[in-house]
Amino acid sequence: MFTDLNSEIFAWIRGGLLILAIYHLLLYFQNGKKLYLYYCLYLLTFFAFFASRLFQNIENDMILGFFSIPMFFLTSASFYALTRTILETKSRIPKWDHYFKIAAVVSVGVAFLFFILQLFLGSKFSLSFVKIIGPFYYLFVIITAFVVLETKLKSAIYFSVSTFLFAILGLATLMQYYIGVDLFFEINIIPIFFLYIGAFIQSMSFAYIIGLSVKRVEMQNKSAEIKLAFKYKELEELKMTALQSQMNPHFLFNSLNSINNFVLKNEIEKASDYITKFSRLIRVILKSSTSLTVPFSEELGILSLYVKLEQMRIHGGFEYIVKIDKNIRLEEIKVPPLFLQPFIENSIWHGLTHIEGDKRISLTISKETDNIICEIIDNGIGIDKARARSHKKIDRRKFFGTQATENRIQLLYKKANVDIDVKDISDATSSGTKVRIVFPHILKG
Repeated sequence: MFTDLNSEIFAWIRGGLLILAIYHLLLYFQNGKKLYLYYCLYLLTFFAFFASRLFQNIENDMILGFFSIPMFFLTSASFYALTRTILETKSRIPKWDHYFKIAAVVSVGVAFLFFILQLFLGSKFSLSFVKIIGPFYYLFVIITAFVVLETKLKSAIYFSVSTFLFAILGLATLMQYYIGVDLFFEINIIPIFFLYIGAFIQSMSFAYIIGLSVKRVEMQNKSAEIKLAFKYKELEELKMTALQSQMNPHFLFNSLNSINNFVLKNEIEKASDYITKFSRLIRVILKSSTSLTVPFSEELGILSLYVKLEQMRIHGGFEYIVKIDKNIRLEEIKVPPLFLQPFIENSIWHGLTHIEGDKRISLTISKETDNIICEIIDNGIGIDKARARSHKKIDRRKFFGTQATENRIQLLYKKANVDIDVKDISDATSSGTKVRIVFPHILKG
């Protein structure tokens, strides 16, 4: 069984090497990774080396000189190219990576040298040369087996053990050139049997290591994606903070200006009441300013305080109506602080202040499929007339108010199903503006 190269065990090993080689060649064509190419070349050259031995023997070794030995050293070249790739030696052990690179180049040179030796000096000289360099080759392979442990990779352990066994079994096969083959035949084993077993162990080990290497790369890519996602989130938070920093000074300036107007008009009681309400609002705003988002219920509370202040400022006041769908759990929905305030402010100062009689703003919050809809409707002069009255002023206030709010909502929900529509609803009998804000019903933690 172990004395005939045509027996099943040898045929199975050769067939396994060839099938693995074809499979990894297809993988290389599919994704272009050199890892698969080097492993494919390693397997193919080993297969070619073993297959060529079917047609030669020690006495008639023309094939040995012209093909077998060159193929063996081409296998060596593929081995070192594969080693550098799967163990990342260039980054982990750069000094030894340089030696491995030299070993790969030298192996190709030795393969070509054996072909030349066979061509001009014959088989006997080729075999003499094998006896000289063979032990040194396997010694370097053993050194390689221990050096790669410095990479600190889990796969290096499997690589080291399988490579060491390959070298020991390879040396056992090489012994035929020093002690002859009779001793091997006495135990019913041909010398190359040991090299077959060594190649089988090493090739299976490499297949497993390649799997670990691919998994490691996937984990690194996943880790990089997670880090990128965190960086992207940090960038979004910075943008949100920058936009929020535009909102608060804008609102505070207008409120302080109102207090100043009360004082100038000598309306001391109104100023005092306004300051009391204003201080409460400031406390709430300062509390919320430390967060990029607040519960929707808290946002409506802040908005209610703001509206009470504005009702004091507007001559005759105005009616503020809030309608909320009872199926919406406001405390579980997170929104940017003061995100509705600029729209209410525009309704008041660009709509209601320019009409006489009843003044009204309604805020309706409803749910439609998977979206939250906020509608702000006023009975002011309408946005078209407001723009015509003071085009430049409207544009400037929108930039510091509603535009910043639009950007904050877009950032919070990553532009997914977010829509803000402002339109004039004036007709022949009435006037007004309608703002419709739509964003996903996502319960954010």
